[in-house]
Amino acid sequence: MQTSIVLASLLATALACHEPRSVPRPAAPRIEQIASPAEGIFANAYLIETADGVVVIDATLRVSDANALRARVAAVGKPLLGVLLTHGHPDHYNGTAIVTAGHDVPVIAAREVDRVIRGDDAAKEKQWKPMFGDQWPAPRRFPDRLVGDGEVVRLGGLDFRVHVVGPAESHADSYWTIDGLPVAFVGDLVFSGTHSFITDGHTTAWLTALDRLATSLPANATLYPGHGKPGGAELIDAERRYLGRLRAEIRRLSPTGAPLDSAAKAELVAALAQLEPGLTLDFLVGLGADAVARELAAESR
Repeated sequence: MQTSIVLASLLATALACHEPRSVPRPAAPRIEQIASPAEGIFANAYLIETADGVVVIDATLRVSDANALRARVAAVGKPLLGVLLTHGHPDHYNGTAIVTAGHDVPVIAAREVDRVIRGDDAAKEKQWKPMFGDQWPAPRRFPDRLVGDGEVVRLGGLDFRVHVVGPAESHADSYWTIDGLPVAFVGDLVFSGTHSFITDGHTTAWLTALDRLATSLPANATLYPGHGKPGGAELIDAERRYLGRLRAEIRRLSPTGAPLDSAAKAELVAALAQLEPGLTLDFLVGLGADAVARELAAESR
């Protein structure tokens, strides 16, 4: 009898050792959206507050926007732990030097994103500084910790995972998730309430990236976009519809890929407004329509 009890105990112990153990879900951090005004093209940054400190995702465009972001970090009263970047457009990295001044913390990005930032920064400054004047940050701080697709960065007790997308809205996009939590910081893969920046001319790849994004996130995920309000999967659907209508209208207005005149661009804006009324940042459509016309014409050839 005693032997049977011992054997049963040993068997129970062995079985327990092979039972899968549930991975504890991390404590949900406080996520704060820091939205720039219209003058800063509504660019978002996000504060992720943990028990140990604050992580910043993206860093806004102008000096005043970056100073406001820095002030919000200080108001939390916890150490800044690092800055994560989603992609290489200036409205998402320009403010890094201001935000991190006096803090010995990394600026972290995918290698592909870093290459775009370093490769395009001088040209972007030449293009946009005349418009923004003293509001254009100088100096700008580039990423100093580079990561690859799927790599995890542990900050403040959370595991931030980078997902490298490739060309989409920009020449190299990525987004960040937090392991164990249904959140995704998607940069400019989706826009919310504004027209989209289309000047880099990768709308075909962008649509493919949106399909992958939709299947890779949990159904209940909250998406934190680079412009506009956070939302769910409906933001991905809306971006798909927007790009589909945009491409169809540009094919109609410029079947050969020739530049669109001002009347054609106004017609394009009006068509997109019918699809989704109330979008802001109309100037982005005219700015990038010719690039998409060239993209579509090249695909047709």
